[in-house]
Amino acid sequence: MTNQAGTTRTRPDVADFRATMGCFPTGVTLLTCGRDDDLTVMTLNSLTSVSLDPLLVLVSVKADGRMRPRVRAHGGYAVNVLSSDQGDLSREFCLPDRPEGAPAMSLLGAVPGVTGNAVVPSAAAWLECELHREFEAGDHALLVGRVLAVSGGGAGRQPLVFHRGGYTDLPGTSGAGT
Repeated sequence: MTNQAGTTRTRPDVADFRATMGCFPTGVTLLTCGRDDDLTVMTLNSLTSVSLDPLLVLVSVKADGRMRPRVRAHGGYAVNVLSSDQGDLSREFCLPDRPEGAPAMSLLGAVPGVTGNAVVPSAAAWLECELHREFEAGDHALLVGRVLAVSGGGAGRQPLVFHRGGYTDLPGTSGAGT
C-alpha cells in the first residue's frame, strides 16, 4: 500500500527495492582476484570510498558466492573501473558461467598488478587492495580493502555508468549508450 507521495507503507519487496535503488546511478567495475590460471573476475557496482587515513574502499559480494573465499585466500583484490566503451566486459563478467583463469586474463587484456592481482590497463582506473576487514551484511559480505596502489585517475577516460537498469552517459559525454 502506498500513500499520496508514493511511499511504500508496508515492507517493500525486492522489486520495489531494486526499482528504487535503480534511481541511484553507479559506476561499473570488475573485481579481480588472482591472475593467470588462478584469476576470478566479477562485475560489481558496489564500490565505496571509506577512508582517506588509511586509504580504504569497500566492495560488496554475495556472502556465499565464489569471490569471497578467493579474496580471503589471496588476501586482497583489485577493482577496475570500467570505461564507457567497456559495457561488453561488464555484461560478460556478470554471467554465472563467466570466464575465469587464463581465458579471462586474455579477454580482459589484463596484466599482474603490484599486488599480484590482475588489473585491466584499458579500464578508466584501478585500485589494488589488501583485505583489511570483512563484515556480514544480510546475503552479502562487505570487504574493506586497504588501497596499496592506484592508476588511471588522471587519464580522462569516461566511466561506464549504470542507471535504471541500463548503461548511460554522463552529461556532456558520449560513448556508453544502452
